[in-house]
Amino acid sequence: MSWQPMPDPNPGDAASCDAVEQVIVPRARDLGGFEVRRALPAAGRQMIGPFIFFDQFGPNEFLLGQGLDVRPHPHIGLSTVTYLFDGEIMHRDSLGTSQPIRPGALNLMTAGRGIVHSERTAEDLRAKPVHLFGIQLWAALPKAQEETAPAFVHHAETDLPRITGDGKRVRVIMGELYGERSPVSFPHPAFYAEAILAPGAVLPLDPDYDERGIYVVSGEIDIAGQTFGPGRLLVLRPGDRISALALSQARLMLIGGEPMDGPRHIWWNFVSSSKDRIDAAKADWKQRRFDTVPGDDSEFIPLPD
Repeated sequence: MSWQPMPDPNPGDAASCDAVEQVIVPRARDLGGFEVRRALPAAGRQMIGPFIFFDQFGPNEFLLGQGLDVRPHPHIGLSTVTYLFDGEIMHRDSLGTSQPIRPGALNLMTAGRGIVHSERTAEDLRAKPVHLFGIQLWAALPKAQEETAPAFVHHAETDLPRITGDGKRVRVIMGELYGERSPVSFPHPAFYAEAILAPGAVLPLDPDYDERGIYVVSGEIDIAGQTFGPGRLLVLRPGDRISALALSQARLMLIGGEPMDGPRHIWWNFVSSSKDRIDAAKADWKQRRFDTVPGDDSEFIPLPD
């Protein structure tokens, strides 16, 4: 695969500078020795395309015998999109799925009307220190799909298109970008990609979608003379083509899509266009009316007070 022939915008050009509408600094939370940085939702910005949660977890190293232990918990009205840079997570859900995810692969779990899942480090991996680093997005489902049947799809690293050239390596995780289309199906126009840039490489991003964002995982980039370092989500204005110049080795996550069909209500792990639906989900979890997770049904995360 190769880059489509297209001229890059010139770094330092004023129109590109105006293209950065908002810079979001994620909020950090310590989940018992495990740090998560949440960039979405943020003040003044609930979603970019369908993506309503953007969490960076790690980089983290667990001590011998320890690991990730996210007990079974429910979701409605969304899809979780899990992508790793380092480590491994065992996903189990109430559909009977048991699937490890490793770097470069994708787990897409669609909650729809309701699903329960757990995310843990497998026991056999705890015999040595465990590293874990990745991104989990939550994508809100269109209103017509909020009550769809729950589903789970795994795509191996080799399934996802990879584009290389000019000091750039891009993996298209969802949607279409740079002339390549991911096999991942989602019921709303959206894209998601990982880009690794060598120092001096320039990555263009066309205004093919109204809502776009660039998250700097590592390294530094320049957009029109402004420098952005790790842990920054750059929300781009619609209609402007921008380019990011890598000032050092950099890893970026590109997200975007068309605007969703209205805002969403968020409470705990529930996302919905209806407050009443979230209230019903609260009652269902409290009364244990959700399905359980085969092989991981001895504990669960209680409904928050």
